[in-house]
Amino acid sequence: MTSRKEFLRQGLIGTGLLATAQFPWQSLASTTAQEKLLILHTNDVHSHLEPFPSDGGKYAGQGGLAARASLIKKLRSENEHVLLFDSGDIFQGTPYFNMYKGEPEIKAMSLLKYDAGTMGNHDFDAGVEGFAQQLPHANFPMLCSNYDFTGTALEGKTQPYTIIKKGEIKVGVFGLGIRLKGLVSDKDFEGTTYLDPIRMANKTANILKRKGCHLIICLSHLGYSYSSRKVSDLVLAKETENIDLILGGHTHTFLDRPEQLKNKKGQEVVVNQVGWAGLRLGQIHYEFGHKKNVNLSKSVSVILDKETIG
Repeated sequence: MTSRKEFLRQGLIGTGLLATAQFPWQSLASTTAQEKLLILHTNDVHSHLEPFPSDGGKYAGQGGLAARASLIKKLRSENEHVLLFDSGDIFQGTPYFNMYKGEPEIKAMSLLKYDAGTMGNHDFDAGVEGFAQQLPHANFPMLCSNYDFTGTALEGKTQPYTIIKKGEIKVGVFGLGIRLKGLVSDKDFEGTTYLDPIRMANKTANILKRKGCHLIICLSHLGYSYSSRKVSDLVLAKETENIDLILGGHTHTFLDRPEQLKNKKGQEVVVNQVGWAGLRLGQIHYEFGHKKNVNLSKSVSVILDKETIG
């Protein structure tokens, strides 16, 4: 990686911002940025609708739906084009899931107006049928291109991708799930066929490219990185084409700044993940030139706490 493409980090004090990374990538070929797009994202919230207790613990007072909602509202008021995504493991981790099997979590995401989400392995903890029962509460699409739910309760209730238009910018978004065998009880994903994520990512991203998308985003629950040969987000970035941004989950990885990689064609791919339990909200800022050239201008990882609410 050349020095001119290295992230510039700037600490911000007293604003709840953990890290800011500037991306001085190649200029927009003598164009002026015409439109801006802000991508917000979460992953592995695990039913944490309330903040961690203020008991002196590691995450005391952090997280919670109220802080997330307050910041999202503020950012939407300040930016014309905003998208909000989640990368799976919405369920399991607090009594909310034990009692209500995912209903308050999905309803909360709908109230926050998520634009799309994908599913993680813990989203099957009440079985395929349990997950399907909660989707009527979602006013956003659940995306997964590498699970075949034919013949199950989820057949026809998810979709491989969606295309969202913000101003003149077309954004293609698709989802990828991790292999469920060994992570989920066999009965809880019975009838679900797992498809190779790299093959399906290339297939789906190619479809979105041919449909004229200016930015292609993968919502991934594959995990950030592994010491084994298991497919991760870093492997996915290097072994695919046409993906601009991978928003990951599963490994609960706190990245202070996104990872910048090159795909099979030598083009830039950005990978990000913001830990777990709704402790942070990821922000990725893009600018588009008049020819829809895309430039990633800034990335921020925000700690959510009572100061976020104001």
